[in-house]
Amino acid sequence: MAPRADGRLDLPAVSERQSLREQVAHALRAALIAGEMRPGLVYSAPVLAAQFGVSATPVREAMLDLAKEGLVEAVRNKGFRVTELSDRDLDELTEIRRLIEVPTVAQLADAGRAPSFETLRPLAQAIVDAAERGDLLAYVDADIRFHLDLLALAGNSHLVEVVRDLRNRARLYGLSALHRSGTLTDSAREHLTLLALLSEGDASGAERLMRAHIRHVRGIWASRPEE
Repeated sequence: MAPRADGRLDLPAVSERQSLREQVAHALRAALIAGEMRPGLVYSAPVLAAQFGVSATPVREAMLDLAKEGLVEAVRNKGFRVTELSDRDLDELTEIRRLIEVPTVAQLADAGRAPSFETLRPLAQAIVDAAERGDLLAYVDADIRFHLDLLALAGNSHLVEVVRDLRNRARLYGLSALHRSGTLTDSAREHLTLLALLSEGDASGAERLMRAHIRHVRGIWASRPEE
């Protein structure tokens, strides 16, 4: 599921059950993180709106929200361009994630928390299912929700918001290559393994897995897209 040469995205249709602006922003974040939206390309709100099946207004508003977050930049009279991250940016974001997520997750390891970890199993399985069918946007969406819900068990809402911002700024350009090589599913199954380690109270095992997981993100998933 490599990015299309014409810049067209395989975006989901949205419904009226939630704010269209929020739904569109959520879908665009996933497309951006998965590397479906590529730096250097200008994305037009009317063109994206046609793919979503909505008017241009909520798409334009959603893109303005992403611009405030520093994820895209407005291009006068044309649309929005994805903000490009340097290798140094990716290194620094990954380092911050490592410093926050690894110890926080390790501290959660407790057999007494097993019921709470079990509630996250459907999300972990959703990551595996998305990987198996090559649905990269669903993969990214489930992956972010899993990790944020897991961190939320630590009871620090500010920490969760910091990590949410860090993950929104990520660029997982290598997801398509991992899927083609058949290794994306193996990586996805790490989430199920992590839950098992946490439920067993294995803090050191959970810490080792989280370190490896974040290292994979920087070393493989953030690979630059082929031109």
